Amino acid sequence: MFDLIIRNARIYTQWIERPWAEAAAVQSGRIVAIGNDETILPMADNRTLVINLHRALVLPGFSDAHIHLYDLARRKAQLPLDESSSMDDLLQRIRSRASSLPPGAWLLGYGWNESSWPEPRFPTRHDLDGVTAGRPTVIWRTDLHAAVANSAALKAAGIGPETQPPPSGIIDKDERGTPTGVLRESAINLVQKAIPPMDEREAAANLQSVVEELHKLGIVSVHDQRIEGRGIGGATALRLYSRLNRLGGLRLRISCNFEKGEVTKLIETGVQSGFGDEWVRVGHIKLFADGSLGSHTAWMIEPYEDTPEDRGIPLTEPEELDSIIRRAHRHGLAISIHAIGDKAIRTVLDIFQRVLKETTAAPPQIPHRIEHVITIQPDDLHRLASLGLVASVQPIHCPDDMIKVDRLWGRRGVNTYRFRSMKDAGIVLASGSDAPVANPNPLWGIHAAVTRQNLEGRPKGGWYPSERLTVAEAVESYTLGPAIAIGQEHQQGRLAPGYLADMVVLDRDIFSIPPQEIAKTRVTMTIVGGEIVHRTE
Repeated sequence: MFDLIIRNARIYTQWIERPWAEAAAVQSGRIVAIGNDETILPMADNRTLVINLHRALVLPGFSDAHIHLYDLARRKAQLPLDESSSMDDLLQRIRSRASSLPPGAWLLGYGWNESSWPEPRFPTRHDLDGVTAGRPTVIWRTDLHAAVANSAALKAAGIGPETQPPPSGIIDKDERGTPTGVLRESAINLVQKAIPPMDEREAAANLQSVVEELHKLGIVSVHDQRIEGRGIGGATALRLYSRLNRLGGLRLRISCNFEKGEVTKLIETGVQSGFGDEWVRVGHIKLFADGSLGSHTAWMIEPYEDTPEDRGIPLTEPEELDSIIRRAHRHGLAISIHAIGDKAIRTVLDIFQRVLKETTAAPPQIPHRIEHVITIQPDDLHRLASLGLVASVQPIHCPDDMIKVDRLWGRRGVNTYRFRSMKDAGIVLASGSDAPVANPNPLWGIHAAVTRQNLEGRPKGGWYPSERLTVAEAVESYTLGPAIAIGQEHQQGRLAPGYLADMVVLDRDIFSIPPQEIAKTRVTMTIVGGEIVHRTE
């Protein structure tokens, strides 16, 4: 009668009518019954796969509400530098990779973070030139808001002393006016355009590999973000995802975002946010209000502690943001806007307040949202809630940013990563990782949200511990919250009759173990649409 029955489990359904269950039945990719073994097992026949989970915890499948899926695929062939412990270590890793590549091939790397090095400075083209043997080389900082190109890459991109930075971009130059190789924000696009693109066959193979890795982490759904000018556009990504799904399926539910330059085409073709099916959907228009903390480009009300004249920068002028948001809203396109600093967030809220008040058009099918919301003033919390905007947050960034926040923002750290305050204000939290900026493991993110500590348990007692979430709230932010953010809460984020049969099985009960152990939890099974896509030996 049913395709699949899981039994003898502890199923956390997030369904108000029945928060906990023992068994679930699945037919044609959806849950058709939830209950106990006595009521569900008699429905099985000889064609039903029955799995005894021996009281293991089952949750709705995890979603990553902020991930750069195509960038993850592109990174498969690049050099990971996230574990570089010093400048010398970084350069040695680059030297080793350079010697193994064929002549003429570009060397691309990612993930370096100088903030914990003994000498916390950015690399320059001179550093890279000494270890790359003349081959074009570009390495991205962990936050993707800064990159370093060697001399060969700068030459290929036509970047020299006379080159002017694009709007909202910075080309670092030395005292003689010569580029140092450090490119910030939109200036990265200058060298990005010179890098040979990944062909579709390679992209498809890499995407499949990435999806398999996400399944091992229990991730069944993603919101694919764009980085303007630094990869492929939303239309190209959507076309690739749709084609791969038709050919056999990535078995991953994808909400695909678009760049601001694609708004006109979407409007002309009548495409709106929410178009698509249960696998691939049109998501949001991605905009950028400011930059990042580590690059000193997050737009702040007050100056940075180490540079009193520096308040960061707006990456898009408020007048342009107002125009795009107003036009997109009027044509059924929801906005996903990157805003990290408190000035950026306040400016964005001002714009939405005007647009929602002055526009009579029906709102998009899915809610507008702000990405990151890292530091927000107390007065703006309730404005965010009253406007009905979703807060797309990345708890895993919190332990990564603690030291930088204390150093660069000082006492303002109290307004940073305000998960509890946002939750109490009634704001929907949709959690993600920002991968490849951070590790996409949702359990690491849940651990960070619940403890506000790093994986080593520091600081003792948690960093601004009053902003911690409960385990149930953190789980909701990785399941139901992302579903609400894309208008899919009627079929995703819960384990209830009629919902998609997306679920994850864990090797321990994160509701009962000490919170510090949540990060050690492993996914033993991932089910997408009733199909087992990952199972441990």
